[in-house]
Amino acid sequence: MLRTLTLFAGLLLVAACSSADGAPGAESEGAEAVVADASLPTVLVYKSPTCGCCNGWVEHMRQAGFTVDARDVRDLISVKMDGGVPTQMSSCHTAIIDGYVVEGHVPAEQVKRLLAERPEVAGIAVPGMPIGSPGMEGANPEPYQVLSFTHAGEAAVFADVDPR
Repeated sequence: MLRTLTLFAGLLLVAACSSADGAPGAESEGAEAVVADASLPTVLVYKSPTCGCCNGWVEHMRQAGFTVDARDVRDLISVKMDGGVPTQMSSCHTAIIDGYVVEGHVPAEQVKRLLAERPEVAGIAVPGMPIGSPGMEGANPEPYQVLSFTHAGEAAVFADVDPR
């Protein structure tokens, strides 16, 4: 039953993301090239090939100095399950960064904080696709939370973000 719910929740997010092709946050033509910061680890992102908001988050991470290896995959649910992403924290893409799972539209500054502090968590997540998060820019941005999660399924607030 849990696997069915996980699959359903993941499919809903992938479907929403797939219909967002060309949505706000999609990579823009002629964007300035950014030199990657060699001190930052590479971001490995698993995403849908048709998702504009995922491409927006990838660009956000590049602009923050990360080298990004974006991989289009058909089975995002397996990636999320393998990474231990709790169902309620699912979003449209999953990244692996220096041993941590980063789920969804997490701001680069929070990823850098995670890497600097090295807490004993499996990863951090921005559940869903909140307006105003990186890659989901748009009118009427909303405050949202970055949550941490452990391999045991414990969750906590990692950061409160107000993009307004």
